[in-house]
Amino acid sequence: MTVLRVAAIQHDIVWHDRDENFARLEPMIDAAAAGGAGMILLTETFSTGFSFDTPGIGEAEGGPSSSFLRAAAARTGAWVGGSCPEIGPDATADDARPSNVFVLAGPDGTVHRYRKIHPFSHAGEEQFVHAGTEFVTVAVGAVRLSLFVCYDLRFSDEFWALAPDTDAYLVVANWPTKRRLHWSTLLRARAIENQAYVVGVNRVGSGGGLDYSGDSAIIDPLGEILATGAGGETILFADIDTDHVASTRDHFRFLQDRR
Repeated sequence: MTVLRVAAIQHDIVWHDRDENFARLEPMIDAAAAGGAGMILLTETFSTGFSFDTPGIGEAEGGPSSSFLRAAAARTGAWVGGSCPEIGPDATADDARPSNVFVLAGPDGTVHRYRKIHPFSHAGEEQFVHAGTEFVTVAVGAVRLSLFVCYDLRFSDEFWALAPDTDAYLVVANWPTKRRLHWSTLLRARAIENQAYVVGVNRVGSGGGLDYSGDSAIIDPLGEILATGAGGETILFADIDTDHVASTRDHFRFLQDRR
């Protein structure tokens, strides 16, 4: 049996103030590690708020946000992740738009980057960011984790494509209160249809004219909600058990019937 304890930090974000967000998040990360978490997740755009249309919001790869994650991982001995606006090394003078990057840092200094494939066109995100093109699945020991960001949750085919090699999907988000039913429903659907854990981490508070209720959740391969929170800052804990994924898929052989 391989088990990975995950902590989902449901937190508010101080608009456009990286240093203040780092100061607020550091004790939450330490508390998650003290609770035994080997994987600690923050939200989408955890250091700035969802503000890609703001000039100069992007930072270089290895900038302050990813450096904060790397330092937190080294300090706690856990993997630590969240998304931030990063300008890739292929940027040009004519186009220096950032990508919305889920950065996952390991305690040994390893860093993985997933660039959000689906910019949120309803809010015009595609005008201000580069879309990613590559899926990312990370092995933490024997636990296989696939990374997604917010709006990606609506595209089930991409979760399906990764299911055979995924034990848990990690989804970081800034998903507004007015569509909270969609968020909660889609998280549970992705778990059930792919017989995998889903860890959905969403912010709370207000920013950019929107309100956020959190509704973060950790869901098991049968769709059972292991932990959930709404309304305020909190830390959710649950264990990802690879044997539970394997036994669920062996007992209910649904994946092999896909066409």
